Amino acid sequence: FPFIKKQVSPNAPMGIGLRLSNEASLSLVNAENLAEFKSWLKENDAYVFTMNGFPYGNFHKTRVKDHVHSPDWTTDERIAYTNRLFDILACLVPQGMEGGVSTNPISYRRWFTAESFPSAKKMGTENMIQVIQHLIMLHHSTGIILHLDVEPEPDGVMETGVEFIEWFNNDLLPTGIPLIMEKWNVSTEEAEKLIKQHWRLCYDVCHFAIGYEPHQQMIDQLHAQQIQVGKIQISAALKAKMDEKNRMDVTKAFGKFNEPVYLHQVVAKKSDGSLIRYPDLPEALNDEKNIAGEWRAHFHVPLFVDKFGLLDSTRNEIVDVLSIQKKNPFTKHVEVETYTWEVLADELKLPIGQSISRELKWVKQFLDC
Repeated sequence: FPFIKKQVSPNAPMGIGLRLSNEASLSLVNAENLAEFKSWLKENDAYVFTMNGFPYGNFHKTRVKDHVHSPDWTTDERIAYTNRLFDILACLVPQGMEGGVSTNPISYRRWFTAESFPSAKKMGTENMIQVIQHLIMLHHSTGIILHLDVEPEPDGVMETGVEFIEWFNNDLLPTGIPLIMEKWNVSTEEAEKLIKQHWRLCYDVCHFAIGYEPHQQMIDQLHAQQIQVGKIQISAALKAKMDEKNRMDVTKAFGKFNEPVYLHQVVAKKSDGSLIRYPDLPEALNDEKNIAGEWRAHFHVPLFVDKFGLLDSTRNEIVDVLSIQKKNPFTKHVEVETYTWEVLADELKLPIGQSISRELKWVKQFLDC
């Protein structure tokens, strides 16, 4: 960390996006350990403003794939873990600053049948509302505004920004408003305001890019619905145009990124604009009938590189989102989320401190901060 701090923020406090597994959170919630960590932050002129609460367990050097969603929001384990993260964050966020925890979009949709999907969605929504109740309580006791930032992802219960907005209006508000009205003795309007204060969208640029979602239109829709963005997560995916002539070469290029640790969902866009969704790279690579106009794959690649042989990155999508943020800020939190260092090809690997520093400096230079 000292190397990164010196490279990126030598003369000002540096914000950290913390990722704690369930096991790590159980350790850090201990008062003695938390005090020690706070001392470390002070000594290193750093602070924590956001957490990634999506992965519950191990996330590196082990097979993750769809288990990144487990345990999902249909379980008590996910509620307890997320509340614990917020308890820790409430002790770490600097005075006058908000704090957020990003989380998965209820569950992995391919785990459910058409019959079981609605009940899982309903249970997950009700369990998330329990966390919102906890955040209201923390706000009353500490004065700190903390928010749960739900992150749509390919093959999640909520895959897109459109699905998130529909869920927010058709599931979350109708379920949550009566519960909060009764619990806190507030009006319908006040209950809705509390939900919108503590429940936000995590705008993962990589995920929105994979789904070919128009950023300005989506951000305008969120604004019109008075739904806040808790944070922008900045990461780039892989993409390439495809036709009959180059199909084999492009497929082979994507195949070099077919590794066994993470899910690399692929969304193919056909010439008529329709989308084909594959749960992982192998399914896309093995579909000999698919000659789509473009492939986009959920493989986080470094921001400081925009071409990978025949493949491009979706870095231009990051430029679009940050340009909107720079002109009309729509969130207070920006987090860089490149995490695939260990599974990158050897020619893309640098010492981890250098790699992270280059990512952060690229964003800082763009935002002039």
